[in-house]
Amino acid sequence: MKETIGESMIVNIHRGAGFTSVPEAWTPFASRRPRTPLSYHPRWPLVLRDGLGHEPICLEAVRGSTLLGLLPLSFVSGPLFGRFLVGLPYLNYGGAQSDDPNAAALLIERAAGLADELKVKHLELRHERPIEAPGVALTTRSAAKVHMRLDLPRTSDALWKDLKASVRNQVRKGQKGAFTIVRGGHELLPDFYSVFSRNMRDLGTPVFGRSLFQAILDHFPDQAEFCVARDGPKAVAAALLLHGWDVTEVPSASSLRSYNPSNVNMLMYWELLARAIERGSAVFDFGRSTPDGPTFRFKRQWGALPHPGEWQYLVRHGQAGDMRPDNPKYEHAIRIWKKLPVALTRLLGPPIVRGLP
Repeated sequence: MKETIGESMIVNIHRGAGFTSVPEAWTPFASRRPRTPLSYHPRWPLVLRDGLGHEPICLEAVRGSTLLGLLPLSFVSGPLFGRFLVGLPYLNYGGAQSDDPNAAALLIERAAGLADELKVKHLELRHERPIEAPGVALTTRSAAKVHMRLDLPRTSDALWKDLKASVRNQVRKGQKGAFTIVRGGHELLPDFYSVFSRNMRDLGTPVFGRSLFQAILDHFPDQAEFCVARDGPKAVAAALLLHGWDVTEVPSASSLRSYNPSNVNMLMYWELLARAIERGSAVFDFGRSTPDGPTFRFKRQWGALPHPGEWQYLVRHGQAGDMRPDNPKYEHAIRIWKKLPVALTRLLGPPIVRGLP
């Protein structure tokens, strides 16, 4: 499907089966900038299709044979919460990718039209900075969350010297616990999921299904891996690492609360940082946090600095924050969820969370 906008710019809309043949051709464009997270890889809508059942969509702005911009999206639809158009679910980054402000604006304008056609509640674009799109009534959730990033030295020895003495002491305590650290792919999915799903239950949050992480590994066999800390045969801390272009992200990480006194979580994060350096990354992205919240302070102690995250919305029905977990209307449900058996949350959680933007 094509729509001509202006004199020479064309927006191609790739949906469903028409999406599958093009992502690899877009990869050089998506990775054109230095220090680009894997979250910008154009295969992510396919990952979310396979892992969550979302319809993959990508808007492509071109002028002649020149690619000017991309806007990957997922069409999220379910009986519980309704319809949403998101760029992109699960990830911390998304939205319009372009060095041309006009191309970025036109991509957003066409996405707004698609949001109307699909009758979604809102269009959500996970930008790092706001993009102006004339004619589109975008709202921005500024400063609700920040991206926490750490510039990495060339060696883990140099990183160790840069750490505060209190952080080094906590890592050393974890090292004294005789934990084993293993890295790998599909074979570690059961270990990762056992820790991750329990932690999500403890937080009162419905958990993603194993199929999401299976799909991530399937689509990114060389860039995605698990890191697991074990106490004997038992997995007690685990994380998913995504190695992009000079950037390593950790979108999901958890540890068992009963092991907090052992500092195994500090040990695992030290191993994650060392692994990022080993892979040649210049930046470690700890993910998003609420300023001055507990996870913010945890990441800040490693030397990570906050960077803005400007998520923008076109709201057609309701409000942009209606589906956010910090919405007060979910407090009672969160309290109940925390009391459910973990096995039950693993059964109930995936159908719920796949319908959330």
